[in-house]
Amino acid sequence: MNTRKMKRKVLVGMSGGIDSTATCMLLQEQGFEVVGLTMRMFDVPSQMTGDEPLSVVEARECALFLGIEHHVADGREMFRERVVDYFCGEYLKGRTPNPCVVCNPLFKFRLLLDWADRLGCEHIATGHYVRLSEDNGIWRIVCGADVTKDQSYFLWRLPQEVLARCLFPLGEWTKKDVRAYLEKKGFTAKAREGESMEVCFIEKDYRSFLRAQRPDIDSAVGEGKFVDKEGRVLGTHQGFPFYTIGQRKGLGIALGKPAFVLRINADKNTVVLGEEQDLRTEYMLVEGTPEDIFRLDNGSEKAPLTVRIRYRSKPIPCELMKEVAPGLSLVHFLGEASGVTPGQSAVFYRGETLVGGAFIASQKGLGQYVEHEGLKQ
Repeated sequence: MNTRKMKRKVLVGMSGGIDSTATCMLLQEQGFEVVGLTMRMFDVPSQMTGDEPLSVVEARECALFLGIEHHVADGREMFRERVVDYFCGEYLKGRTPNPCVVCNPLFKFRLLLDWADRLGCEHIATGHYVRLSEDNGIWRIVCGADVTKDQSYFLWRLPQEVLARCLFPLGEWTKKDVRAYLEKKGFTAKAREGESMEVCFIEKDYRSFLRAQRPDIDSAVGEGKFVDKEGRVLGTHQGFPFYTIGQRKGLGIALGKPAFVLRINADKNTVVLGEEQDLRTEYMLVEGTPEDIFRLDNGSEKAPLTVRIRYRSKPIPCELMKEVAPGLSLVHFLGEASGVTPGQSAVFYRGETLVGGAFIASQKGLGQYVEHEGLKQ
């Protein structure tokens, strides 16, 4: 009988890139038995080599070099149903989606857990720049040490049963240090690779992607009107799905001064334009009740509450006021906020600890809710 202590097994999501390669190597050094899984999600033409995505080829080569078991999961159908259809659908509702926020809980981490159970892996791991903390059996995400790479914003929807099995080896690292680590280990070319695409399944502009996925979008939506805050017609636009809140460039209209997208009305196919100062606000509506939004906030963290309303945005001091309508809560900004965008995520923190999250709702009726609460806008 072999009484030697068995290594803990961990399944690593491998893209063949810098971060997942470093993750595999660090876990090996920590004594884990590493197994790699590459998810085939969406075949982007420029990222194909022969019949396979470049990510699959590079991950397989990396696994061979590291001497680890490697698998490929074909999740293309699931990814289209849960991520691509959601992405297109949100734009067709006049909202601006963040696909990673949906992909992580509904596709990426679910697929990792399914394969981990199949392969007998205790843990799953990715190259996200985040950390984890545990308190009385409750797991919380903590911002990555590299503030320029922190990816906690994308992970706010991961449930406890997923977080309890996660490892994030790069949480304490900076991207610069990861590159230096790979170079030291002999992965010089890998260490000097560029960053991956912002949205992994879109090559260029999301508008071209929408047209490719929804060929009838132009005839179904058609041209609409640019209007000002008072509803006066300013000109014609291509159709509301092709614009986002805060957009200034590419509007195709000259007003003699900079114009910004303030609101999008999908029902009327109108896009409201105004000045940059019109994007500023003291309040925001988010989806969900306070109890749902702050299920991880037990008050143990004394730091003031802050919120990020888009990836890479600075945390804004805030307070959650109350539920003002069924499933709709009001947030009061205590600092400058601009460009609140329905469909994006509002992710709440106390210090570096993520304590809640919600989707940003339509801001229609915001003024009435503020007035009803006796607040000043």
